[in-house]
Amino acid sequence: MFTGIVECVGTVLEYNVFDGSEAGGQGISVVVGGAGSILEDCHIGDSIAVDGVCLTVTAFDQETFKVGISPETVKRTACAQWSTPGASVNLERAVRQDVRFGGHYVQGHVDTVARLVSKVPEGNSVVFGFQLRDSQYMKYIVEKGFVCIDGVSLTITRVDDHRATFYIAMIKHTQENVTLPGKRLNEDDVNIEVDLTGKVIEKQISVALEAQFEQEDSPLIRTLNRLIDAKLAARNNC
Repeated sequence: MFTGIVECVGTVLEYNVFDGSEAGGQGISVVVGGAGSILEDCHIGDSIAVDGVCLTVTAFDQETFKVGISPETVKRTACAQWSTPGASVNLERAVRQDVRFGGHYVQGHVDTVARLVSKVPEGNSVVFGFQLRDSQYMKYIVEKGFVCIDGVSLTITRVDDHRATFYIAMIKHTQENVTLPGKRLNEDDVNIEVDLTGKVIEKQISVALEAQFEQEDSPLIRTLNRLIDAKLAARNNC
């Protein structure tokens, strides 16, 4: 798991559509450079979030590391943009138990992507607007809630459900230490991971309701029957 607090910005050195080497796994692989500050304690098999995508290290040296990418990851994320030579990416190692949890609970499991649609200065901050590719995820986007954008833990400031858009404000320090300010307006996509809490609650409620509906004498069914009987009785008395 991760926190959404970016440790450093790396540079994509290679984007291999087919890597036949053992480290490449006979699939897509990416080599990221400029990552020396997070590789001092690295091991093969470690997880590193690259623009918010949890990926497994298959090879590394003092400054670079290689990761493999599955077809599912390509479909879900904006990682195809890494094929642009010299693409910058946010990097974060998996969190240790002995550090402060400064952001929010981030899995590194990207849900969808969003297009950068607005960028407006506000004092020394910048307000960024995004439109989701898959509008069904808007139900997890709530004002003052968390969202992970390209691996950065951010707070949602405004939501427009009808347009599937939302906004975040980024302070100057964060602007100087992540890749988002360099994204192209109305051209570049970003990786979006919604807050896991909402998805877990939704699943638990859904399972509980389904179980109640499957039982003829469940508390929910009894309550619904009482409400229906009361409505019918009131109508008959009119």
